[in-house]
Amino acid sequence: MDDRAARAWTEPMAVRPLGDGAYAVDSASGATYVVELSAGSCTCLDHEIRTERCKHLRRVALEITLGRVPPPGKRRALCHSCGVETFVTEDEANPAFCDTCRLEPGDRVVDRESGDWLVVAEITDRRASEVWLPAAGCTVAEYPTNKSYPDDDPVVEVVYASEIAREREPKAYAFPYSRLERRSTDGLTGGDDHSSISAASSRERSPRSNAARTSSVAESGPSSPTSSRRTFSE
Repeated sequence: MDDRAARAWTEPMAVRPLGDGAYAVDSASGATYVVELSAGSCTCLDHEIRTERCKHLRRVALEITLGRVPPPGKRRALCHSCGVETFVTEDEANPAFCDTCRLEPGDRVVDRESGDWLVVAEITDRRASEVWLPAAGCTVAEYPTNKSYPDDDPVVEVVYASEIAREREPKAYAFPYSRLERRSTDGLTGGDDHSSISAASSRERSPRSNAARTSSVAESGPSSPTSSRRTFSE
């Protein structure tokens, strides 16, 4: 290990992300240098005059490799669902989610309350406290079985996996994000197979107008008292 590499490992330094691939490195001497990782540059004299790969550049690379600071294009955030610290893209809107909790259209998820399998149709930018459910006379957040979930949860539109194979346009239901748990489908069998799920997800993402999609959600109100399914939508 050469001298610069050894000092990068052992000398006290604090690395702070500045965004856009730049990092501030506070040295033990009290000086602060700016490292541009994508350009491989540093404002210290060792790099600017001697054009060497200085200890500051090496320290930033080390901190990223060890997961102590976010890599370029990422920022630090707490997962809104599980609370684990994670790195997300710099332009990802809050609330942020870790890779384990993040949902995408087409993902197969489980309703934490009923155990039903669902397929994600869309993750909206509306909050549970903002979406009104006409059939229930309350918001998604105020729905009785949703009260333990955050009011500021994004609303996720889902369809029931059991309806995908038999319904050309399965109804969409509004759920708070944290109520849905993504699970592996490995080893699962049954009528709602992967091809049917993918087909339904594609239909939900087809270029229907926003008005038509909202109407579909609004009309899919709570099921009748005789139904064993719990539904939580407009």
